[in-house]
Amino acid sequence: MKSAVETLNPTRVRLSIEVPFEELKDSLDAAYKKINQQVTVKGFRKGKIPARVIDQRFGRGAVLEEAVNDALPKFYTDAVNEAELNVLGQPEVDITELKDGDTLNFTAEVDVRPTIEIPDYSGIEVEVDAVEVGEEDIDKAVEELRERFASTAPVERAAEEGDVVTLDLEAKVDGEVLEDGVASGVSYTIGSGELLDGIDDAVKGLEAGGEATFASELKGGSAAGKESEVTVKVSQVAKRELPELDDDFAQLASEFDTLDELRADSRKRLENMKQYDQATQAQERVLEKLLELVEVPVPEKLLEDEINTRKHNLEHHQLGQMGLDLEKYLEIQGKTAEEFDAENKEAAVKGIKTQFVLDELVNKEKLNVSQEELTEHLMRRAASSNMSPDQFAQQVVEGGQVPMLVGEVARGKALAVVVEAATVKDTNGEVVDLDDEDEDEASAETSAEDSTEEAAEEAPEATDAPEASSEKSEA
Repeated sequence: MKSAVETLNPTRVRLSIEVPFEELKDSLDAAYKKINQQVTVKGFRKGKIPARVIDQRFGRGAVLEEAVNDALPKFYTDAVNEAELNVLGQPEVDITELKDGDTLNFTAEVDVRPTIEIPDYSGIEVEVDAVEVGEEDIDKAVEELRERFASTAPVERAAEEGDVVTLDLEAKVDGEVLEDGVASGVSYTIGSGELLDGIDDAVKGLEAGGEATFASELKGGSAAGKESEVTVKVSQVAKRELPELDDDFAQLASEFDTLDELRADSRKRLENMKQYDQATQAQERVLEKLLELVEVPVPEKLLEDEINTRKHNLEHHQLGQMGLDLEKYLEIQGKTAEEFDAENKEAAVKGIKTQFVLDELVNKEKLNVSQEELTEHLMRRAASSNMSPDQFAQQVVEGGQVPMLVGEVARGKALAVVVEAATVKDTNGEVVDLDDEDEDEASAETSAEDSTEEAAEEAPEATDAPEASSEKSEA
């Protein structure tokens, strides 16, 4: 077999492959054997039909087509390996010449990873929010904790803002009560915004036994997005009572004995949260700076697939779970279809570029992933997917996604290397030392993963074989 490579552009090549006919022998034998098992010829036992009879009855062309389709993936893969190409996705195969007993010539056009030069990134400088926790932040945290320990007591008066009311609801669309539009004993805090638009105004001023009707657009269910007539009946009005902010509350709501100890712990927790947010912010901004430094051509087919995948996942998974379609989602977001498409494309381009750049950094810095690192990453991913580590691991192995997880960890380590080399200052002008953050590496992995996970799924391995068929081929 002979092969030659022609570069069509920085992300696409054409392989021209010439195969001597004798190298098709194994595939021809397999083709005759396969056809033998599929057909019946009078006078011959199944599987024992001579090759010449198959040629006469079914045509030599059918045998050649079967043999070529069987052989193309191997010849293509051999040519890719010989040229040391890092291919992406399936090739477009075209048989340019097929002479029985002589030669097979075909071409294969395929996307390849672009050659990327990683510049010196040690000069990257970014600014992040300062870690500042004021008394008002602590007050807010303690008040939120206090809200969680609030109690309720029934009152005999009209409902007011902040009261907890028990409601019976009935929703009609076009005068018909919806099957899933009836609910009883619903507990609702007035002003929380957790139910239907307009319900706050409807129930305010009602006492137990009071009833009101209002119009509202349904947020979910069988008639999501439709205008409905909702009847609400109040069965109970209760006043929320907050516990006193004292040492007794600290003992009730925490492991601390005094309110001062509780407030000190709240300060520490808030500082840790802001340090984590600061580390994540640093990684995101360093990544943006890095991408600005590197010229990364993006394969058109890969980009098209990534855009379509992102849109499909949004429409059929995320929005579907919320009972929305894309049109309604865009209306809520205040975006046009053109603006959505532009943002989707921008995100897809960034995801692909991020993967290419960080993968190149993995190679340049010779970064490896240990079993311990992979296990820790797997456990984090399992937790975020609300699955047990064993369930998630089984799903990953069965889906052949172990290389994808290894890539995520490696890219996280690559990003951490760049962050370590960069200068990070906060808004007060102070240099931020991220080395002391226990969660720094995990946060770096997460940041890289968020940007590249979908792109990684769209970038096939270099060993992908062509799905050659007679429909794609021309003799």
